[in-house]
Parts: sequence; structure tokens; C-alpha cells
Amino acid sequence: MQTNENRLNRINEELKKEISNIISFELKNPDATGLISVTKVKITPDLKYAKVYVSMLNSKNNEKTLEALKKSSGYIRSSIAKKINLRITPELVFEEDDSLEYGMKIDSILKDLNK
Repeated sequence: MQTNENRLNRINEELKKEISNIISFELKNPDATGLISVTKVKITPDLKYAKVYVSMLNSKNNEKTLEALKKSSGYIRSSIAKKINLRITPELVFEEDDSLEYGMKIDSILKDLNK
């Protein structure tokens, strides 16, 4: 079972790297604004779906950017299929990663407590 988990982790890392590159350099969607970074990718054990967590900085509109990524998922998926050799290229599910915002909120709460 351990080797399967290692394999999933390797696939997650590989997908994360490729999706980041595709979003940064190939994606031509005007609605995807700001600095979009892929923070984490979690693929299902059957390799059919991959949840892609993204954080967005300086985006004009986070919802619009996330929507643009969802609309572009077909393009991103076909681009991955050409670059990563998997039997099944997973369906991409984009989610906003708000852990950065959450961390900053906790940070400000802690600063307020110290005052």
C-alpha cells in the first residue's frame, strides 16, 4: 500500500509542476488575472480526478479567475496529456486555496492579542 501512496504523491507533484507551468506560460484566458499559483494537487486513488488548489494574488476578481480556470480545464488537461504519460489523464477540479488568507487572519488576531 505504501508504494501506491508514494506513486500518488509523485503524480501529485508532477501535476502541480505542469499545471503551474501551463497556467503561467500557456493559458491565454483574459479572465484569469493576477498571480495564480498552484499550492497543492490531490489526485484520487483511481486517477480519474485531481483536485487542484490555487491561490490568487492581485487578482481583479477571485471568483472570475477561478471560473476562468474551470473553463480552461479542458485545455489544461489536454496539455497535461501531452506532457505526462498517464493511462488516464485526470479530470481537473479547481478549488481556491484560502490557507494563505487564513494564516494572515490568524497572524493578525495573534498580533491583536499581544497588544
